[in-house]
Amino acid sequence: MDDLEIKTGGYTFKATHVMFAMPLISALAGGIYYGYDVVNRFMAVEGKMKSVVATTSRIQALEQTIGDNDVANLSSQLSAISTSMATILEQQRTLLDLRSKVEKSSIVTDGLGNKLATYEMEIEDLWKAFDELVKNPIR
Repeated sequence: MDDLEIKTGGYTFKATHVMFAMPLISALAGGIYYGYDVVNRFMAVEGKMKSVVATTSRIQALEQTIGDNDVANLSSQLSAISTSMATILEQQRTLLDLRSKVEKSSIVTDGLGNKLATYEMEIEDLWKAFDELVKNPIR
């Protein structure tokens, strides 16, 4: 095996040199390949990190908006609004009842106005008749 030689381009390589160099060259080639693969994977992860960073900033904006709008106390605020609405509806029912009573009273008072006019006319006629009787008594 020591006598085997490879001659290329003016160089002479012995078989023992090639036997020792091949594993080194193979290891070096494998290292280059895996290094290239690691760099590509790193670039892919870095590209995805940009979208994660963008998403993180959007999440922070949403958290800020939620904090500004006091969403944590929304339940108590809705409860207070519900109570206020119930009170308003009850007062509205009372006002509608009062409105119907006022309308009925208006109808009754309109009729009273006509009757009062009639009574005033009758009283006026009675006074005129009484005055005539006083001036010209019946004999």
